[in-house]
Amino acid sequence: LVFSRLIFGTLYPAYYSYKAVKSKDIKEYVKWMMYWIIFALFTTAETFTDIFLCWFPFYYELKIAFVAWLLSPYTKGSSLLYRKFVHPTLSSKEKEIDDCLIQAKDRSYDALVHFGKRGLNVAATAAVMAASKGQGALSERLRSFSMQDLSTIRGDSSSTVPPSVTVRASSKQSHPKPSRSASEGTGSSGK
Repeated sequence: LVFSRLIFGTLYPAYYSYKAVKSKDIKEYVKWMMYWIIFALFTTAETFTDIFLCWFPFYYELKIAFVAWLLSPYTKGSSLLYRKFVHPTLSSKEKEIDDCLIQAKDRSYDALVHFGKRGLNVAATAAVMAASKGQGALSERLRSFSMQDLSTIRGDSSSTVPPSVTVRASSKQSHPKPSRSASEGTGSSGK
């Protein structure tokens, strides 16, 4: 049922609307514009009627029959509904509808600006929090380095390293080779 409504209610009229625009036939163009206005109102109403009337026997079949009636060149259902009901109603309420749309557009713009500012504030706060947590993690990482590692990074000699750290750090280092003059005096080969 949904598939047939898609084909007959949307794709078929869309193709013929295309042909009307392409041929620049004003009569056909107006006919399909009336159909799309009625179809938009039908789709809107259908959203609510589906909730309350879906239990009704043959409800979905009646909807398909209604769309076929709208499309039929013999019944001219969309033209009939448009001329008898929609056009007179919209003409009498046009000024009120336009005012409501302008107010809604202004309110939506104001709401967009308001929520945009709030969103930026939340994002900025989150960035600051993440940066401060990241800075704490960085300082903890730096504290985990031994003083020997830090002195190597700075290029300091091992003489500036406190003795308690030197013992811990020296286990990681290879022992320095004795100089040649020292090895000659002791008689060892130094290797």
